[in-house]
Amino acid sequence: MAKNDIPRPRASERMWLDAALELLITVGVDGVKIMPLANHLGLTRTGFYHHFRDREALLDAMIKRWEDKNTGNLVAQCALYAETICEAMFNLQDCWFQKDLFDAQLDRAIRNWADHDADLERRVEAADAQRKAAIKTMFERFDYSPDDAEVRTMAILYTQVGYIAMEIKEDPIGRIDRVPLYVELFTGQSPSENEIRRFRARNGY
Repeated sequence: MAKNDIPRPRASERMWLDAALELLITVGVDGVKIMPLANHLGLTRTGFYHHFRDREALLDAMIKRWEDKNTGNLVAQCALYAETICEAMFNLQDCWFQKDLFDAQLDRAIRNWADHDADLERRVEAADAQRKAAIKTMFERFDYSPDDAEVRTMAILYTQVGYIAMEIKEDPIGRIDRVPLYVELFTGQSPSENEIRRFRARNGY
C-alpha cells in the first residue's frame, strides 16, 4: 500500500461531539454541519455516520452533553455534603472556576441557540428549573424558609446568567478574592477562614 493510500484513523463519537460543540461556541448552531466537522477533524463525512444517524442526532447529543455537564454537575455540587451553608455555597461556586464542572461558553451558546428554537427553549427552561430546585433545596437543608431560599436562589442564578451573558472578563486573582464576599452576600453568613482556604486550594489558588 502506498503511503498516500494509508487509511485515516476513524474519529470517536466524542471527537465528533467535541468538534461540534467547539463550532457551536465559535460560530453558532448554523455552522454545525457535517462537512465542516469532517474537514476540521481531517476525515471524510462517511465516518460521521458510524456514530450519528444524521445532523439532528448530533444536535440532540450536543444538547444532552450540555444538560449532563452544566445542569447535572450543578445539581450534584449543590447536593454535596457540607457542614455549613457557606461550605455548601463554596461547593456551588466551584462550578464557576472548574470548566470540567460547568462550561460558561457552552451555556451562553445553548441559550443563544434556544432564542431561535422552541424545542430547545423548553429544554433550557427545564434545566433552569432543575438548577433552581437544587439551589433552593440546598438552602432549605440549612433551615432557610422556602420564601427566603427561593429569593436567594434567584439572586444566585440571575447573577450568574448575567455574568455569562455579559462575557465579563476579570483578573483571576481578583475574582477568587471576591468569592467569600459573594458567599456572605448570598447566604447572610460569614464563611470561616478554613472554608475559604479549602475553596481556594481546590481551585488552584
